[in-house]
Amino acid sequence: MNFFKLPFLLKLALAIISIIGIGYLLMLGQSILAPFFLAFLMAMLFLPLATFLERKLKFPRSMSTMTSLMIMLIILTGLIFFFGSQLSSFSKDLPHLTQQFNTVFKNLQRWVSDTFDVKINEQLDYIDQGLNKLLSSSGVILGFTFGIFTTGMGFLFFFILFFIFILNYRRILNNFIINVFNEKHKSSVQEVVTEVRIMTKRYIFGLCLQVIIVSTLTTIVLSLLGVKFAILLGVLTGLLNVIPYIGICISLLISCFIAFATGTLSTCVYVMIGYIGVHVIDGNIILPFVVGSKVKINALFSFIGILIGEHLWGISGMFLCIPAIAIIKIIFERVEGLKPWGRLLGEEEKPHRKKKSYKISKNITLKEMD
Repeated sequence: MNFFKLPFLLKLALAIISIIGIGYLLMLGQSILAPFFLAFLMAMLFLPLATFLERKLKFPRSMSTMTSLMIMLIILTGLIFFFGSQLSSFSKDLPHLTQQFNTVFKNLQRWVSDTFDVKINEQLDYIDQGLNKLLSSSGVILGFTFGIFTTGMGFLFFFILFFIFILNYRRILNNFIINVFNEKHKSSVQEVVTEVRIMTKRYIFGLCLQVIIVSTLTTIVLSLLGVKFAILLGVLTGLLNVIPYIGICISLLISCFIAFATGTLSTCVYVMIGYIGVHVIDGNIILPFVVGSKVKINALFSFIGILIGEHLWGISGMFLCIPAIAIIKIIFERVEGLKPWGRLLGEEEKPHRKKKSYKISKNITLKEMD
């Protein structure tokens, strides 16, 4: 039975049932699938290095895999050390930030008291009640904190294992994907797998390059404005920028708060203008040039993907949803019958302007030909 020859309503019903089933399985397998997908993305990023070590330096497959793993762990350790040192210096300014926050909080209390006729003492009672309820559930808080820690350690453990396995057994996985289809489709499947692998590798590399460029631009802007912790805020902005629209807004709020706590209100305005400029440059120059328009996701499905990713996998889902949608778009655009879905996920193609041709009739009328 050919799926693409079925009636539209039947195809729609099957598609909806499939989406619901896949979503449910993704939610159940979060602890395994999330580190697996991240390991797959990192394996695609380090695949050229592993191939170079095997072909040029004649490394065994296991040796090239472990070398790639060591390089990745060194980079991750460097990032952790960087954030740790920056947060250490940031903690020294916490008293000043706390004082500034208290001033802003008191001003907010006066505004609430004047606007809603709620006395400051009543506001403090509400806050105390909320704090008492929170502190009374300290066991729940400790359990939640311990759960986050253990979940993070488990995520890292599975991520490293999957990274090793994917790089080490990539040929077996590739052959399985090709051989699982019919003999007459093997050539086309091989072509699709090759194109998807190349486009995915380019997309992930472009995404990492985008993070570096946005981090550098933001650091330069904040440094010129004299904002403290410019490097920390710049790197944080670059990483959060992976989450479209929402990430840049979160980093903007954090930067404005730091700028207001360590500077003046005018500095906050300049920071906001600077972030808008960086976002415009990123969206119109960096993203199309570095990441490429072929895998660019439109704003509607980027936002929907972020919401679905957060619902399925939490914070990790918000970061991984955009690469996942990009890979799905690449596959859809190369499978007959799914191309309309691929175009739906992408940006609107600008129509090519054709030269106007005119035809002169016997009564000397001009007609424009499309």
